[in-house]
Amino acid sequence: MNADTICALSTAPGGALAIIRVSGQQAFPIVSSLCSVCCGSAAAANTIHYTHIKSGTEIIDECMVSVFRAPHSYTGEDSVEITCHGSRYILNKVLDLLIEQGCRMAAPGEYTMRAYLNGKMDLSQAEAVADLIASTNRATHQMALSQLRGGFSSELAQLRSQLLKLTSLLELELDFSDHEDLEFADRHELLELAKDIDSQISRLAHTFETGQALKEGIPVAIVGKTNVGKSTLLNRLLKDDRAIVSDIHGTTRDTIEETININGVTFRIIDTAGIRQATDAIEQIGIERTYAAINKARVVLWLLDAAPTEAEIHDMTTRTKEKKLLIAINKADTLFAPPSPSPLTSQPTPLTPPYVPYAEALPQPSLPISAKTGLGIEALEAAIYSAADLPEISDTDTIVSNARHYDALCRAHENLQHVINDLSPLIPHSSPLTSHPSSPSTDLIAEDLKAVLNDLSEITGENRITPQETLNNIFSHFCVGK
Repeated sequence: MNADTICALSTAPGGALAIIRVSGQQAFPIVSSLCSVCCGSAAAANTIHYTHIKSGTEIIDECMVSVFRAPHSYTGEDSVEITCHGSRYILNKVLDLLIEQGCRMAAPGEYTMRAYLNGKMDLSQAEAVADLIASTNRATHQMALSQLRGGFSSELAQLRSQLLKLTSLLELELDFSDHEDLEFADRHELLELAKDIDSQISRLAHTFETGQALKEGIPVAIVGKTNVGKSTLLNRLLKDDRAIVSDIHGTTRDTIEETININGVTFRIIDTAGIRQATDAIEQIGIERTYAAINKARVVLWLLDAAPTEAEIHDMTTRTKEKKLLIAINKADTLFAPPSPSPLTSQPTPLTPPYVPYAEALPQPSLPISAKTGLGIEALEAAIYSAADLPEISDTDTIVSNARHYDALCRAHENLQHVINDLSPLIPHSSPLTSHPSSPSTDLIAEDLKAVLNDLSEITGENRITPQETLNNIFSHFCVGK
């Protein structure tokens, strides 16, 4: 399969121009057979040529042909990229001609798989290619770009290098197992190193929740009684009439979910059914889904338009004790500070909006807004972003967002815990009279350390044969031209 020469459209259809990518051992002679210029041995690497694509004597299109010689190409193979006009007829005709000359259509992600197999990138970088293509905001773009540039791989390489050194020393001890008192690896140094590496692995694993949230969107549930303006607020945040707004209580019977972008981060805003004593079975289901939305949300926005009862405050704070709770007072455009006579003119002072007489009774500071007029919406968006408690992400930061990577890190942590538990009895006791337990078995420690190395290698695919099933699963989600 990897010896085949493959071709595929590498750009989205419908544009003025399109790129067809050809990669493999026969890329140059196959393309040369269709062009008015030679792309074979006479063509210099990294050059672009103006040419015609022909079928016999018929000119199909005027094109630009880019030549990349192995190993200096995306796939690490001889590659040609044909830039032609974006006509569907032209593209289909060129692809048909390439297949007639010996190419086959590329499978999804096959170009990137070949890049991985040819050592152009490791497995985590290959997965970052798909994440970069799918990125929809600044945060996901920066996460994918950092991983593609090798930030994650570099961290893992440093950890593996440290482990490999001590694992090698333990293996050397096993070669001299007939000398019982011979130790090449200092057990105290190994314990401290294991703890340090475990701390770094745990730090990476703990970023997964944030990485997943950034990748899929931070869930924010808008909750409150019926007719407090939840749907109006959703429409205001979206700048679109997405939800039906009505004076009739219980209009929203199900959750409505849409996304907005705040400071380069995607938030999933969930409009929910109003919380009250249900009048029918369907409304009860909607209210149960409201509570489910609270459980899944990272931020809960409690919208009020009147003073809540103590029971309502207790219920909401109990349900959101593991969440970040924001309280917003809607319809603030109708709330004004009571006028008071001016001591100089005896005339009422200008009204000062907004005035919320019950704000002090709320469990935390609230934000006055008006979903109808837009009053306070910018401050609310800033509060939502702040409540998400996201780290500042740069191109050099490592945020784990891939479930496969997270699973491997968790297994590495578990195996390191075995090493730490085996070595911990070697820590000196405070009393010199206390006897020390005997040293744990060297071969068991070595096996656990090798398991950690394998877990970390599984992420990048280095120094370990990755099962074809895993590769197929990873690359099958790519687009065909990548």
